[in-house]
Amino acid sequence: MIYDVLIIGAGVTGVMTARLLSAKNCTTAVVEAECDVAMGATRANSAIVHAGYDCKPGTLKAKLNVRGNRLMKELCAQLDVPIRCCGSHVVAFSEDDMTTLRELYDKGAANGVPDMRIISKEELLKMEPNVSDKAFGSLWAPTAAITCPYGICIAAAENAATNGVDFFFNFRVNGASYNGETWQITNGTNTVEARYVINCAGVNSDKTAQLLGERDFPISITPRRGEYIVMDKICGKMANSTLFVCPSGRGKGILVSPTVDGNLLIGPNAYHIDDPDDKSTTADGLAEITEGAKLLMPSVDTRNAITSFSGVRSTPNIYDYYIKISDGLPHVIHAVGVESPGFASSPATAEYLAELLVDAGLTLTDRDDYIPTRRADGNHKHFNDMTPEEKTEAIRRNPAYGKIVCRCETVTEGDLIDAIISPIPAVTVDMLKRRTRAGMGRCQGGFCSPRAAVLIAEHTNSTLDKVTKSGGGSWIVTKRDSE
Repeated sequence: MIYDVLIIGAGVTGVMTARLLSAKNCTTAVVEAECDVAMGATRANSAIVHAGYDCKPGTLKAKLNVRGNRLMKELCAQLDVPIRCCGSHVVAFSEDDMTTLRELYDKGAANGVPDMRIISKEELLKMEPNVSDKAFGSLWAPTAAITCPYGICIAAAENAATNGVDFFFNFRVNGASYNGETWQITNGTNTVEARYVINCAGVNSDKTAQLLGERDFPISITPRRGEYIVMDKICGKMANSTLFVCPSGRGKGILVSPTVDGNLLIGPNAYHIDDPDDKSTTADGLAEITEGAKLLMPSVDTRNAITSFSGVRSTPNIYDYYIKISDGLPHVIHAVGVESPGFASSPATAEYLAELLVDAGLTLTDRDDYIPTRRADGNHKHFNDMTPEEKTEAIRRNPAYGKIVCRCETVTEGDLIDAIISPIPAVTVDMLKRRTRAGMGRCQGGFCSPRAAVLIAEHTNSTLDKVTKSGGGSWIVTKRDSE
C-alpha cells in the first residue's frame, strides 16, 4: 500500500498529527522505533499544559503553546482523558525574582495569555498554604493545567487507529529513498511507502533528517535528561496548583505539582547527556530534586516517595521550534527540536503540520464518517471511574469487572482485557500499566504484575515466557533449557 502521509515517531506530536489527519480524506501511517506510543519525552514529562508566558514573543513556540493550551481542554473531553485546570504559580524568593516575574508577565501578555496576575505573598499563601514563607509573591497563570501526557497520547492513537491510521511498532528507521513519486522508509526488514513524510522523531529528529538525505541540516539536538520523584497519594493535596521557581538558563527549574491521578510530582533537574537512551536516575540527582522541592515546599517528605523516573528531552541549538518544509528534499516536513512546552503545543502543532502538508501540495478534505471520540464502542472507561450504577452494570455485562487485579489503583480484569484488545493493543506489562494504572500504586506492581502478564498471554494466544515487561528482552519468566 502507498500511503499519502508517513509520520516518523509516535510521541505526542506525531500522534496528534496522525489523529488530525485521520479526520481527512487521506491515508496515514505512523512508524515508531519502540513497542508503543509515547515512549520518549511524552512518557516522562511534567504533564503540564503550560500557559505560554515564558516563550519569546513572536516565535512559533509562543504561538503554538498558547493555541495548544486553548485546544487541550476540548481535546481531553473528546478523548475522555482527565484534565485538571489548576493553574500555575511562578514563585519569587527575592526582589530580583519579582523583577523576573514582571518580565514573564509582559511576555505572556504579548503572547496573548489571558488572566495572569502578579500576586502578593499573602494571597499566594492563601492559595497554597504549604508554600515556603520565604516567598515574596508569584505570577499566577490560571489557564495552565495538568493532564496525563502518555494517557492523552494513547487515547489519540486509539482514536486515530479507529479512523484508519496504521501504526507500525518496533520499526526503527535505518534507510530511506525517494523514487521521484514516493518515499520508501525501511527498518532493514520491512518497508513503508508514502508520498509525504513528516519527521517527528523527537530526540533523534536531527539524525532522522540526515538519514532522509538532508545535507548541512541547520539543527542539531542535544539530549537533556530530567529526573522526577512521584509521591504517594497521601501527599496529593499538598499543592493545589503547579508551583515553579523562577526559570534559569537550564529550564523552568524544579517544580512541585499535583497530578490528575492524585499523586504529587517533584522534579525535574536538567543535564545534557551523550546517550539519548540513558534514562537512569541517580542518587545525586534525586537529592537535588528533593532540595529544590523543599525550597518551594519545606514540608515535602521524600519518605513518601513511591517511585522515580527520568525522561530525555530534545534540546535544539536554536531557541525556537524548527517546523518547516524541507528546502532540499521533496515532500518532507520536519518537526525538530520540539522541546518544552511541546506537550502543551501538540494540538496546535498538529494543525500547523497539516497546513504545511497543504502548502507542500497535498489536498486535504474533511471526511464525512470521522469519529472524533476515543473508541467507536465507547468501551474505555475504567472501573474505578464509574458510578456505582455503572459498576453494577459493567459486572453484570462482564464478570471480569468484578475481579480486582491491582488493589492500589482498583484496576479490574475487565480493565486489563479491554486494554489488551484495544485498537492499540497492550502487549507488555508496562503498556497495561500506562493504560490502566495497574502497577502505579504504592506497591508498584508487586501484587498485580504477575496476573497482568498471565492475562496478556491468555488474550494474545501466546505463552507466559513470551510476555515482556517493556519489550525487547525484558522477559518476566523463562523456560528451562530442558522444556
